[in-house]
Amino acid sequence: MDESGVMLQGGYQSVLEARSRDAFFQEVERFTKAMEFETFNAMTVVDHALGRSEFISVDNCPPGFSEAWNDPALGMRDPVMQHCKKQSVPIVWNQKTYVDQGAGELWEVQARYGYRTGICLALHLPEGRHFLLGMDRSDDLPSDPVQLTRMVADMQLFAVHAMDTALRVLLPPEQQLERPHLTPRELEALRWTMDGKTAWEVGTIMSITERTAVLHISNGMRKLGCNNKHQAVLKALRLGLIR
Repeated sequence: MDESGVMLQGGYQSVLEARSRDAFFQEVERFTKAMEFETFNAMTVVDHALGRSEFISVDNCPPGFSEAWNDPALGMRDPVMQHCKKQSVPIVWNQKTYVDQGAGELWEVQARYGYRTGICLALHLPEGRHFLLGMDRSDDLPSDPVQLTRMVADMQLFAVHAMDTALRVLLPPEQQLERPHLTPRELEALRWTMDGKTAWEVGTIMSITERTAVLHISNGMRKLGCNNKHQAVLKALRLGLIR
């Protein structure tokens, strides 16, 4: 994992820059392989009225798997999906996860397609938006708890970055939440902040006073709903406002 960790650092940024469904698929697939998993599913869920939910996903499922799992009733019994529906804590699953919940036969079905163990997590957003990311493989996960914890943490960090891209490229425009409007000067100030510049340096570069630079950064933070400039930079990146 040490070598792949270097690869993953660049992956967090590159998934933010995906501007199409195909580009997003390629970024998630690249990350999946770097994490030494075989298959993935990145899914957006939009809750509608009367308990109806809409699912839009990209995946590299093997032939036949989707047909085998086409029955919605299976999802109602799947302990991994039920966990993600209620919690944001990642779940590390294997055969025991299913057997303990009386769903061992479900594991047997998916194991034939290579889904023997994996990690899955969900991020729950306001206004009935959700993002699920699952990665699976046929081999056992690391037995070393430190290595496994790092794997889960890498996946969580990637999911945070991938979430906004998924909502942007997978959902139709009418279902996307309105993005905050920042002025060109506010975006420029955040862009220089991203490069590690202080407010004084930002002011010098932009030919404005340090106080005005602070004002632009503060306005950007407020519009993005962030408590500090570092959070604001990360969110602006995730939303594709700066790059």
